[in-house]
Amino acid sequence: MDPLSLSARDLSTALRRRRISAREVLETHYARIDAVNPAVNAVVTQVREQAHAQALAADERAAATAPGDLPPLHGIPMTHKDTHATAGIRTTSGSPVFADLVPRESDAVIERFQRAGVISTGKNNVPEFAAGSHTYNEVFGTTLNPYDPTRSAGGSSGGAAVTLATRIQPLADGSDMGGSLRNPAAFNNVVGFRATPGVVPNAPARDPRAWLGQKGAMARSVEDVILALSVIAGPDPRSPLWCPTPAGAFAALLTEEVGRGSTPDRPLAGVRVAVTTDFGLDVPVEGEVAGVVLREAEVLAELGASVVPACPRLREADRVFDATRAFDMALSLREVVAGFPEQVKEEVHWNVERGLALTAEDLMDVAVARGRLDREIGRFFGAGGEGDGTGRTFDVLLAPTAQLAPFPAEWTWPREVAGTPMGTYIEWMRSATLISATGCPAISVPGGFTAAGLPVGLQLVGAPGRDVDLLRVARAYDEATRYADRAPAI
Repeated sequence: MDPLSLSARDLSTALRRRRISAREVLETHYARIDAVNPAVNAVVTQVREQAHAQALAADERAAATAPGDLPPLHGIPMTHKDTHATAGIRTTSGSPVFADLVPRESDAVIERFQRAGVISTGKNNVPEFAAGSHTYNEVFGTTLNPYDPTRSAGGSSGGAAVTLATRIQPLADGSDMGGSLRNPAAFNNVVGFRATPGVVPNAPARDPRAWLGQKGAMARSVEDVILALSVIAGPDPRSPLWCPTPAGAFAALLTEEVGRGSTPDRPLAGVRVAVTTDFGLDVPVEGEVAGVVLREAEVLAELGASVVPACPRLREADRVFDATRAFDMALSLREVVAGFPEQVKEEVHWNVERGLALTAEDLMDVAVARGRLDREIGRFFGAGGEGDGTGRTFDVLLAPTAQLAPFPAEWTWPREVAGTPMGTYIEWMRSATLISATGCPAISVPGGFTAAGLPVGLQLVGAPGRDVDLLRVARAYDEATRYADRAPAI
């Protein structure tokens, strides 16, 4: 049995039924890191002695416990995103300021993975403070795309996505403010899911009510993302955001047949899909990427969905995202920038300065804009019954995840997309930031490849709180296409 070839769900079953030991899986995991990590620089910290002790304890527990009483992710090894605090394991956030930081407590998402049986084996590379969708920093260098090591792996969960694509591990944790789960998933031919705010707790947090940045999961299939959500979702007393989708709903989804309530060859019968390539705002998108989106829209139609061109009115989304991101970044990092100005990259300075420059009037205007955006999203997905202005309402929006294919790794960020100059380091990711501002759940699923063999991701977006419905659609598409089965030749 080759554990590297198994899905997380199948590997979990094999471990709990003692067809393979946690120690064997761990040894294979580290052997794979040794084999491929020098070429991609995804895993930046390892704790082998600690992990081996945990694997031994897991095997001893399995020997004395019935399979059904073992946790759902018993014995599965995982490296974690380097911005997620992991007790006892160095967590640098990709910054020289915290190059030697070892936290005393873990983030909630790490605690939940560990309680579910995960063996923590190290950390994955990130951009400094997760600022940007290209994974490079002065501490560890640049993470490279396994489909073409001259190209970017995306970010900020770039290291996590590469561990999945290279078969180092079947599950990964990540986070997403402006696309940091979705963009690296698209660049590396894997799946990244941003849930409705409140579904996955962000705790502990300086601002427990912050909603724009969300923690989540990545995997090589939608089904494995659902498995991860079944253990990390659910309310936390440290996070006051309302959780609209309890973990039990994801566990129940795992037991459903794909395409419940429809015929096997038309699993998406009755699903109403809107498709856009420019988000109704003339967002520049490379022609080849837009072509993949339109081609895969036809696949959704073949699976039974009703697919028509449409998009919610997102004209307020830029203002909501820009101001909220600036406020959140300043709240989190203003002391770091003030105390270590020469050790923090220019883009972080820029974000903090924008946040500190916000006025009370700015914040009031953004609050009103967010209300208008919320109402528009409600209308589009049917909450107000008005839809897109023609009387149509939709279940899912289909759009590009990223506006371009993976770009050269030596760039700090693309200065141009489809002939349009980009003014800032995040403007090239408006395809993701516009959706972040809506509070909608969104998932990037593999959608195929460019002529040069570079991955392209499809972004599927659902109504706030309808995470399970969105995942049901994404899983049907994923099962029908299985683009993620095409592993990189590394």
